[in-house]
Amino acid sequence: MFSSARRAGLSRTQVWRTHTHKRPISLKPPQYGQPVPQSHAHLFDKQHDLTPGIPAEEYDIRRRRLMERLPDNSLVVAVAAPVKYMSANIFYKYRQASDFWYLTGFEEPDSAVILEKTSSSKGYRMTMFSSGKDPLKEKWDGARTSYQDIETMFQADNSIPISTFASQLKSLVSSHSNVFVDVPTATRKNSSSSSRSLLKYLTSSLRSEPESALDSISSFKRRPLAPEVAKLRSFKSPAEQELMLKAGTISGRAHAKTMRFTEPGMSESLLAAHFEYICSLNGSQRPAYVPVVASGANSLIIHYTSNNQVIGEDELVLIDAGCEYNGYASDITRTFPASGTFSPPQRDLYTAVLTAQRELVSLCSEKQNITLHELHRMSIKLLRQNLNQIGFNLGLENDLERVLYPHYLSHPIGIDLHESMYVDRSAALKEGNVITVEPGIYVPPSTNFPRHFHNIGVRIEDEVLIGKEEPIVLTASAPKEIEDVEGACQGLLGFEAY
Repeated sequence: MFSSARRAGLSRTQVWRTHTHKRPISLKPPQYGQPVPQSHAHLFDKQHDLTPGIPAEEYDIRRRRLMERLPDNSLVVAVAAPVKYMSANIFYKYRQASDFWYLTGFEEPDSAVILEKTSSSKGYRMTMFSSGKDPLKEKWDGARTSYQDIETMFQADNSIPISTFASQLKSLVSSHSNVFVDVPTATRKNSSSSSRSLLKYLTSSLRSEPESALDSISSFKRRPLAPEVAKLRSFKSPAEQELMLKAGTISGRAHAKTMRFTEPGMSESLLAAHFEYICSLNGSQRPAYVPVVASGANSLIIHYTSNNQVIGEDELVLIDAGCEYNGYASDITRTFPASGTFSPPQRDLYTAVLTAQRELVSLCSEKQNITLHELHRMSIKLLRQNLNQIGFNLGLENDLERVLYPHYLSHPIGIDLHESMYVDRSAALKEGNVITVEPGIYVPPSTNFPRHFHNIGVRIEDEVLIGKEEPIVLTASAPKEIEDVEGACQGLLGFEAY
């Protein structure tokens, strides 16, 4: 786009105006607490989408399917994520609680939803709680969505102030047998205290009566919500698949451009910044996780995120990075030579991992009737076989799994980077599941392994959508074959650094 416009004699500013002049103009400032078609038309391809890429009807279908799974006389309670602070009043960029967002699409803090199972044709009644309009607060923090707009746009049967949440919850609990409830993910590890943590994530106006609200949910009625939602989230709808493909494509191209950008002598932090910059230019709202940019022996640290050393001339660079796009994460790892050309040992080790990864990806279809556990065991078998072919002497001892390949092959991915908490790894993969496939080998300077491979780490990771007959790689835009990786580094594939 830029090159053709510049040939026409346009400045960079004129190029952007040329590119965007046909986009609809949105009114400023917005009147809603999150992007909607009325206020952010440039973010929406379809007028009926509630959040970019997901129509309001799909959120309704999610709620219907959830309530259908639950016994009669059930209540669902989900709360928004808290605003998190770096220090004092300095807050982090807000991200909604994943299950709450999955069920509602609502992106404001200080909010909650209660779903009551009913015998109506819809199957449930939905009450949304939020802070509503507050001109004084909005002067500082930006717009919030009105109660009327929540009922219209988010299809709530009733929308009322968050300050009434405790009394409403107490009233409803008394007439329901099963209350499915969870707090945001950060507190789930401490299950014994999770029930008493529920209301501390809501507004300060509720903190005067948290005990009475919590006491209204007896342990005999309380059920965990997260496992029920996880069963729905494990199958991606066509709309979700499109968003995940877009996220994977943005991240894949950023990997290619970062390969081209890299030069020996650069700091790892420059590569991390470049990757995030390219993702942001292409519509990503945030990184999906803290990136790993590990050069040389740093690649032996699986979660190396310091990213603060200088890249050597003859080193490999392992980048594990992905963006989040319209609520969905991507996860890609690529390993490439800083010089632009693999050395013979680097090439051999990379080929051993790549050959295994290709075969493992080919097994990711419903037709194969394979589980995550079986895929992982297959990865061990393939890596052992491939490494022995290039001079390793690996028997049945634990050197491979304990030292060279200490992590699991795969994890489900979607709204969250790791959607593994409630996944049965012994269950066969089904059409619509999305997983990562990420074998890796990390060779320490040990006499147990050939010297010329010492301090080399290689990991290759893709996201794979499980198809009925064939796998669909959502991250194919990231170069992976040796000639493509070297071509990207050397500028032979048409990828420029920016």
